[in-house]
Amino acid sequence: GKQSGAYSHSVCSARNPYVFLNFMGERRDVLTLAHELGHAVHNTLAADQGTLLADTPLTLAETASIFAEGLTFDRLLADAPKKERLGLLAGRIEDGLNTVVRQIAFHRFETRFHDERIAGEVSAERIGQIWLGEMGASLGPAVELNAGYEHWWSYVSHFVHSPFYVYAYAFGDLLVAALMEARRADPAGFTPLYRELLAGGGTRTYVEALKPFGLNPRDPAFWRAGCGRLERLIDEFEAAVG
Repeated sequence: GKQSGAYSHSVCSARNPYVFLNFMGERRDVLTLAHELGHAVHNTLAADQGTLLADTPLTLAETASIFAEGLTFDRLLADAPKKERLGLLAGRIEDGLNTVVRQIAFHRFETRFHDERIAGEVSAERIGQIWLGEMGASLGPAVELNAGYEHWWSYVSHFVHSPFYVYAYAFGDLLVAALMEARRADPAGFTPLYRELLAGGGTRTYVEALKPFGLNPRDPAFWRAGCGRLERLIDEFEAAVG
C-alpha cells in the first residue's frame, strides 16, 4: 500500500521544497495539503535569507502551515451546505483539541520523563505511569483510559526523532489564532506584514516577528485570544446542534 502521512521537505534554500501527501480526496486531505503547502510557501519566501538563516525557530515553524489550514477551513465552512457544517465544525474542534490540549500533554509527559531520567534509569512501567498521569489530566474524568494505553507513548515518533518539538504545534495554533484575528480586523494591512514575517526565516525571534502586528506574546491576553477562537467554534457547534 501507499505510505501514509504527509510532510514538506525544504531540502535547502537554493531548491524548491517538496511536498509529500497520499491524497485520497477526503476533506481531511484538503486541509492536510493546505498545511503542508503552508510550510512550502514559508520555505520559499524565507529562501532569500540563505541556508543558514532560512530555517525558522520552533516557535514560528508551524505558523504558515496552520495559517494556511485555517484559511482553507474558513473557506470550506463558508461554502458548505448547512448539513455539512456540523461535520466541518466537529472536525475542526477535534483538530484544535489535538493540536493544543493533546500536544501540551505530550510536552508535559516528555519534560517529566527527561527530568526523571537525569536522576537515573526510568523503567517502562514508570514511563507508562507518567504517560497515564498526563493523558488523564488532559482528558479529565469523563474519559476512561483502557488497559494497555500506558504503552501508547511509544507510537509518538517525535519523542525519539524530534525531542521537545511537540509544543510547537500548540504554540503555533494559538499564535495563528491571534494572527487570524489581526487579519480579520485589517485584511489589506495584514498581507504585507504577513509576507514579511514569513520571509524573515530565522532572522527574528517570535516576539520581534509579531511586533509589527501589534501583538505581544508575552501578554497572557495574547494566548487567551487563541483559546477564544476554539471556544467560539464550540459555541457555534452547540448552537447548530440546537
